Amino acid sequence: MKTLFTPENILVTGGSGFIGCNYIRYFLMKYPEIRIINLDKLTYAGSGKNVADVQNNSHYIFIQGDICNRALLDKLLREYRVDTIVHFAAETHVDRSIVDPEVFIQTNIVGTFTLLEAAKDYWRDEKKISSRDCRFHHISTDEVYGALKKHDTPFTEQSPYQPNSPYSASKASADHLVRAYFHTYQLPVITTNCSNNYGPYQHKEKFIPTIIDACLKQKPIPIYNDGSNIRDWLYVEDHCEALDIVLRNGKLGETYNIGSENECSNLDIAKHITSLVDQYFPENAPHFRLIQFVKDRPGHDWRYAIDAARLYKMLKWRPKYHFADGIEITLRWYLQLWTLEKDLTRT
Repeated sequence: MKTLFTPENILVTGGSGFIGCNYIRYFLMKYPEIRIINLDKLTYAGSGKNVADVQNNSHYIFIQGDICNRALLDKLLREYRVDTIVHFAAETHVDRSIVDPEVFIQTNIVGTFTLLEAAKDYWRDEKKISSRDCRFHHISTDEVYGALKKHDTPFTEQSPYQPNSPYSASKASADHLVRAYFHTYQLPVITTNCSNNYGPYQHKEKFIPTIIDACLKQKPIPIYNDGSNIRDWLYVEDHCEALDIVLRNGKLGETYNIGSENECSNLDIAKHITSLVDQYFPENAPHFRLIQFVKDRPGHDWRYAIDAARLYKMLKWRPKYHFADGIEITLRWYLQLWTLEKDLTRT
């Protein structure tokens, strides 16, 4: 496949978060000639520890700051001659959005708008850069499509938007802004909507790290309602590879769904992980006994599933990791982290 776009200086927003840090690590390893500028506010979801292993790379630059800070964005775009923005920065924790939705509106909507304005003014109005030579890649979620029933067909790029939480509503709003800037201002944008990610460096509040942490600490594993809610699980390295292909070969103004056809219920995920932990710590088995069903959260979507056929067909991408393989790698990573933290505590 002929590459349509080759980035040189990438501004990654939210690069110290879970998916962002894996993306930076992927790009620096695969494309050592590319310069990565990581702009992250370092809130609860982002940590300098997530990118500690790349901080001495001469092609990596870290800037602590807010995507809502227009003056900072203007400075970074010009100082580093940014030709590509890969926009991960977002508030993503659904439970937090229910308790405090305002910060989701500010970061996910106002922040995206501020980035779009800065990119438009710099690329189009000031530098008059051709749309062939710059990109705004917006990273979104399958949650904007709402919820599916058991026998519904998976979401496609044509599925209507039906967000059901403040989080998904804020991401849907950002998606619409990105689309509008393409059609109104011809800003060279691409949007990807992914299914649930898992893998190393994920925040401890997320579902899979919560299960692993509870097993290691011998505390209850909270499962909403009866655990029947279904998600399509995508290993983060597969996601990063798909993002790379879309950035370089995707059609401007288009949306691409990224999924892996790994649908599992929350209860089945918990059973699978606890059985794996049993093998590492048989003295505490069965870890399944730690599962505790709790009151469901408001507006909890029952099922998400992604139809990524368009990406498979048009850009020739397929996921490499089946869930059983990806979760084994993920568990070993968390076990190593837990062992290190225990050793540090003892000293």
